[in-house]
Amino acid sequence: MWDAVSAKGVFAQNVRQSLDYVARGEVEAGFVFATDAAVMPDKVKVAVRVPSRTPVTYPIAVTSVTKQNAQATAFVSYVTSAEGQAILARYGFQKP
Repeated sequence: MWDAVSAKGVFAQNVRQSLDYVARGEVEAGFVFATDAAVMPDKVKVAVRVPSRTPVTYPIAVTSVTKQNAQATAFVSYVTSAEGQAILARYGFQKP
């Protein structure tokens, strides 16, 4: 599909700029992460999810040198809990 659309393409510096172009109606469509599109549901609509062989992942971990182990561990527990996962899902994050 790239050959068909590249001639009309407007390059952006980053995903958020692409999202802003779409939200303001300056372009007909843009490539953004679903999580970015989720912050503007009243201005943009996800038309197509482009399949990817490599999923975008966001690892979470407590570092071995932290001085705040209890707080870091609690944060990781919250993010991975049902409540934390529901919040992430609301903002467009999907489980792998």
